[in-house]
Amino acid sequence: MFAQELADFHRLGYLNQALKFATVISTALMMWKGLSIATNTESPIVVVLSESMEPAIQRGDLLFLSMPTKAPLKLGDITVYKIPGAPIPIVHRVIETHDVPDSIEQFLLTKGDNNAGDDVGLYNGVRHLQRTHIVGKVQGYVPYVGYVTIMMNDYPKIKYALLGILGISMLFSREEQ
Repeated sequence: MFAQELADFHRLGYLNQALKFATVISTALMMWKGLSIATNTESPIVVVLSESMEPAIQRGDLLFLSMPTKAPLKLGDITVYKIPGAPIPIVHRVIETHDVPDSIEQFLLTKGDNNAGDDVGLYNGVRHLQRTHIVGKVQGYVPYVGYVTIMMNDYPKIKYALLGILGISMLFSREEQ
């Protein structure tokens, strides 16, 4: 009888840990979605993957974005844009704007600070970006924090090792009651 109660207690302990883990994951997803709504962008936080914006922004910097709903983007604004069919968003500075009268719509030309020429070659046959291509405008950044993400993408074994360690520690850790 005592052995059965002990086994039931252990099962409840694992169920309790699984529910706590699910709560942490769902809370993180809700916070991400809330931040997306508050900043008016699908991706409020991005990591810089290349050196094209040096010296202003370095590879590995974590960028915070928002998308202004009524204010037009201006020359010099650092934006993150995504071209349909391209897998990765690009972080570059606006070097030319063409505003549509009586509208928020704009046509933009961008360039990386560390690049010799503008980005027309990246636009897949389009001469200018439209506002719909813009993911967000950079509002701030934290240097080097994104290197964790870069390392996990460049070296997938690190990612799997960290996930394995987290999973094992979750299984074997116990909270004192």
